[in-house]
Amino acid sequence: MIEQESARGNDMPTFHRILLCYDGTREGQHALADGASLAGELNAEVHLLSVLNSSSWVQGADIISAVPLDLVNESAKSLLDEGRQKLAARGIRASVHFAVGDPLEQIPRFANELKVDLVVVGHRRTTGLARWWSGRNDGLLLDRVSCSVLVTMGPGSGVQAALDETVPSAEHL
Repeated sequence: MIEQESARGNDMPTFHRILLCYDGTREGQHALADGASLAGELNAEVHLLSVLNSSSWVQGADIISAVPLDLVNESAKSLLDEGRQKLAARGIRASVHFAVGDPLEQIPRFANELKVDLVVVGHRRTTGLARWWSGRNDGLLLDRVSCSVLVTMGPGSGVQAALDETVPSAEHL
């Protein structure tokens, strides 16, 4: 019986290099915490990536053009430093990486360049209508990497929580 259990344990992949994707959102916080726990258990090399999504600039070009680029970059880098400090508080040292662009392009690029075994991302559940409306296609990340992907949901991320966030309540009407 013991031999069978240890043999099954060998089937589990070992993650030596983990890429944690952090954007400061509630979902990003959960991904950071879950990824840090796993990295600590496995004593893995950790890379922390924050991507400044340039597609949001296109949608809000009038507003964004009024904000100095240096201020935007500093804000994004301070967010990355916040993630690094949270990892350090858990005893985890991480190499930090910052990119500007589409996260669905940047995450796979860093995953491949860093030769990571696992990418950890947070996920915010949306309704079908909200996903269609925003044009998001999160499934593409899985098609663009050659390693495992851990998608964290965090507490309170069930279907009802998504509906509560996307459908206005009667008091807001």
